Amino acid sequence: MNMHAPKPATAPSPTGIGQRVPRNEDGMLVRGGGQYTDDLSLDGQLHAAFVRSPYAHAIIRGIDASGARAMKGVVAIYTAEDLADQGYGSLKCIVDLPNRDGSPMRKPVRNALASGKVRYVGDPVAMVVARTAAQARDAADAMTLDLEALPAVTSTEEALAPGAPQLFDDVPGNLIIDYHFGDAEKVAAAFESAAHVTRLRIVNNRIVVNPIEPRAALGVYDSKSRRYTLHAPSQGAFGLRNSLAAAMGVGPERMRLLTGHVGGSFGMKSAVFPEYVVLLHAARLLKKPVRWTDQRSESFVSDHHGRDMVFEAELALDKRGRFLATRFTGFGNMGAYLSPVGPMMATTNIGKNSLGMYRTPLVEVQTRCAVTNTTPIAAYRGAGRPEGNYFMERLIDAAAAETGIDKVELRRRNLVQPGQLPWKTPAGTVYDSGDFPTLLERALGAADWKGYAARQRQSRKAGKLRGRGIGCYLEVTAPPSNEMGGIHFEADGSVTIVTGTLDYGQGHWTPFAQILSSQLGVPFDQIRLVQGDSDRLIAGGGTGGSKSIMASGSAIIEASELVIEKGKALAAHVLEAAVADIEFEAGDFRIAGTDRSIGIVELAARLRAGAQLPEGLPQTLDVDHVFKAAPSAYPNGCHIAEVEIDPQTGAIEIARYVMVNDFGTLVNPMLVEGQLHGGIVQGIGQAIGEMTRYDEAGQLMTGSFMDYALPRAADVPFFDFISHSVPTATNRVGAKGCGEAGCAGSLPSVMNAIVDALSAYGVAHVDMPATPQAIWKLVQSRA
Repeated sequence: MNMHAPKPATAPSPTGIGQRVPRNEDGMLVRGGGQYTDDLSLDGQLHAAFVRSPYAHAIIRGIDASGARAMKGVVAIYTAEDLADQGYGSLKCIVDLPNRDGSPMRKPVRNALASGKVRYVGDPVAMVVARTAAQARDAADAMTLDLEALPAVTSTEEALAPGAPQLFDDVPGNLIIDYHFGDAEKVAAAFESAAHVTRLRIVNNRIVVNPIEPRAALGVYDSKSRRYTLHAPSQGAFGLRNSLAAAMGVGPERMRLLTGHVGGSFGMKSAVFPEYVVLLHAARLLKKPVRWTDQRSESFVSDHHGRDMVFEAELALDKRGRFLATRFTGFGNMGAYLSPVGPMMATTNIGKNSLGMYRTPLVEVQTRCAVTNTTPIAAYRGAGRPEGNYFMERLIDAAAAETGIDKVELRRRNLVQPGQLPWKTPAGTVYDSGDFPTLLERALGAADWKGYAARQRQSRKAGKLRGRGIGCYLEVTAPPSNEMGGIHFEADGSVTIVTGTLDYGQGHWTPFAQILSSQLGVPFDQIRLVQGDSDRLIAGGGTGGSKSIMASGSAIIEASELVIEKGKALAAHVLEAAVADIEFEAGDFRIAGTDRSIGIVELAARLRAGAQLPEGLPQTLDVDHVFKAAPSAYPNGCHIAEVEIDPQTGAIEIARYVMVNDFGTLVNPMLVEGQLHGGIVQGIGQAIGEMTRYDEAGQLMTGSFMDYALPRAADVPFFDFISHSVPTATNRVGAKGCGEAGCAGSLPSVMNAIVDALSAYGVAHVDMPATPQAIWKLVQSRA
């Protein structure tokens, strides 16, 4: 039993913890009532457009803005020269990792606008401000750039090769970090003594993020208060406010970040982008609001990309099939500049997440990360966690095929058993809870593993190849940072939750309200949520790393306890009783053993009405509390996919998909299921369709939806969702996080199924994306 889990109200509530409550905001959103950044309009606003480099690598010889300045409606044009000596900071990478030799990683400087050189197609060089958006875009097109093209390099291996084009003078050989983790001697000894070693070269393909809402921003400057305000989609107003203040060279008190509704992010909108700095610069000088909305064609090159790493993955096994060690040696593409967390995915997160739910005693990770003439790489749903699980699950299937051990049995032999918990891994993480064997067995049963042979025969009769794949996963969530839990009782009888995590599609309002309603007995439909105004926050870690319900949920629970503590003292005064005699249950403060009580909302109303209170009593029930960071949690599960492949065309159909997941306490099972659906579809997209390609000159060849294949409804099946929850005691909710788990389960299960189907042709490995063309070529080469 989890002694730290929140206690629900005594009477079962249809809107309490554990209930499938529809999202509060859905009715408003489907009626078009959402307010996204591009919906905003301020009096006197001007419009901006950016001039971007058409070359992947070039020396800037000159910028001719004379023609653009003379065009109708143009108000101002800014280049890097205009931003110099303004006190602005550079765009920072917050990851600090040592090289193998202990020296610090290299962090090349990135300013808001390129100077001296451009380093990728889309690198912003100038910003045009005009009276209309069309005028700004026309003037941007009229700008003349004198660029001397240089050789470009787009892959990490090429960037690290002798004689490769150099992006930065202070990054010799383009090497950002030569990362190493693990005991190399012990790992080498384990491989030397192994009865069998499996090796795979695995490509984790580059992803273009493509949220439905493009990036947009509206910059405002108040000359009286000397404060900046930026309206922009984000993943957390408090954290982005602080980062943006640093980029503008001012204190956080001089910056306000406002985020309304957000149409998806997947990690990308958490960062300060160069456009934001230039917009605020223009707003200050022009004394007018300046707005900008990205065009989709620009988004393909100017938004951060995801993934993009190549690893030689190795698994050592003893003669019984027990795992002895894993070793991952590879490359991480950083793009042209370091994003805030750019090096994290291909380094630390591979080691922690590749261990999964297995008793692997040793792990070694060796990664060389390099800058290339491509769009910068940043976090994308899972940020190294799906990658680590994918590498391990592909190794296990390959090892099973090579040793002749059944793939299910090989997993069974190596799972951490419940009696072995807490389990400390060689990466230093500690699994506190779970039941991994049961997850696997329940998934096998739900997938009708034993009935597969009959389905395979039916596929063969239809001229199709059928394969099945297992994707066991265990993720290490981001550790929740300090998080605000504000509870404010409003004049209209509603109660406002204030928190620093931010909903960009997940539906936070509803589960947060479920927790508060369960704690304080406040009617569910009277609860509101404030999350996107940095001025309302005293802390906030933002949303990312699957930690929101753990952080904000725990903050709400602790804040509720403080409200109850204050309320007991106040209710004792109102009811003329001793504080020790006051009980609180289901929204009422009551004198124990009597029928005398006062409701929490009524008590708040009396305080607002100006009730005379003795000295020393709280003056309000409102609480602004900061929950201190809890440890990471370990969501885990087992996904099983079956695919059918037409060998004549290479077309893939995902015929069946079953998952069993452990996310600890489920506050709202319906929303959890929805999160899994979204994550699985994104994983399927990466596995079978999404292909980012650059040519030799660094031009993006897949720069539109005509060239880049996002998954569609017809590409995915209905999903069977099963929950097997083992709550954790590491946070007050008992939750483990679910937002990114779908990718971690779908990448290996789908790709293992594809390889299994193609094994009839002797295929042992297929890299993502397994497009119809790629599969057709494989089949034809082996037919």
